[in-house]
Amino acid sequence: MFRSTAARRAAAVSPIGVLAAAGVLAASLALAGCGFGGDASLDGSSGPFKAADCPEQPATTWAEPATGGGTHPVRTAMGEVRVPNSPKRVVVLDTAELDSAITLGVKPVGATRSEAASGSLDYLAGDQVAGIKDVGEIGAPDLEAIAALKPDLILTSKVRDGRRYDRLTRIAPTVMTETTGYPWKQNFATHADALGQIPRARRAAAAYEAHAERVAKALGGPAAHKLRTNIVRFVEGADARVYGCRSYIGTVLADIGTGPTDVVDGSKDGLMVELGPERIGEADADAVFYASYGTPKKSKEAQITTGGRWKRMRAVTGGRSFRVDDRLWIQGIGYTGAGRILDEVRQRLVKK
Repeated sequence: MFRSTAARRAAAVSPIGVLAAAGVLAASLALAGCGFGGDASLDGSSGPFKAADCPEQPATTWAEPATGGGTHPVRTAMGEVRVPNSPKRVVVLDTAELDSAITLGVKPVGATRSEAASGSLDYLAGDQVAGIKDVGEIGAPDLEAIAALKPDLILTSKVRDGRRYDRLTRIAPTVMTETTGYPWKQNFATHADALGQIPRARRAAAAYEAHAERVAKALGGPAAHKLRTNIVRFVEGADARVYGCRSYIGTVLADIGTGPTDVVDGSKDGLMVELGPERIGEADADAVFYASYGTPKKSKEAQITTGGRWKRMRAVTGGRSFRVDDRLWIQGIGYTGAGRILDEVRQRLVKK
């Protein structure tokens, strides 16, 4: 059974420096509208960080709402699939699908879990996930466990479960998006169509947009566009990752007017770049949020963040580096998670 932690650790709120002179780290971002400016680094370099060349996000397209008690077609990565208008027993095979279902008021009967942690996404409330059956790891679901739940709909993506599509369809109608991550808003629209929840989904998307506007205003409105924010993820067996424009977290930050530095330009598919320990200083920005997939020791987070290159970053010396929950910021992928991220960004970057 999935379990949700009662509360996430609260990170300390640090004031943000907005004015600088050579060799001086200076203070405060106020709600009145001051944005971030460049400050001087310990090695004598100064000036603003250069923004990544991010494309505009694609607009979301919505299907017409299903009506009645029959079935309706859903356009998927595997072609058109007919699903019940009001599915009752839904199984989700990735975190984005879980977030979508919960956002739309649908509690799945079964869900997969990350290999790095047991249990559900811990930003979801306990009553939202209580009783959901564990059906294996993401990318390696237990098909017998899924079948035993007698689902009437399965939600996943081709990148996760494409090779299992035929076997899944023998269990229940299976709706697959092409991939996960960056196209999360369009994927949510597909999930909403499959769940028969288009009107509720459109309200959720509109509420998120309004939320993002409020956070952007709190960060200084137009001044927030000068703020460069990098997201660093430490992963066991790999170099540190800095997430780019075409990632889930990249789109959330773009929605409030900020985004990564040009270190991510040229990244494959715009998703991320990988930096070894000797290059970690290139992840520097006005603010840096970082997380680990797995334990800090195995991911080398503990080693790198206590090293000299990390400690000399302007975000660190200025008190603008923040450890965050990987399951929320990187794994969650959806409107409920995105709303929580917006709240955390505001908490950490806006002085009260």
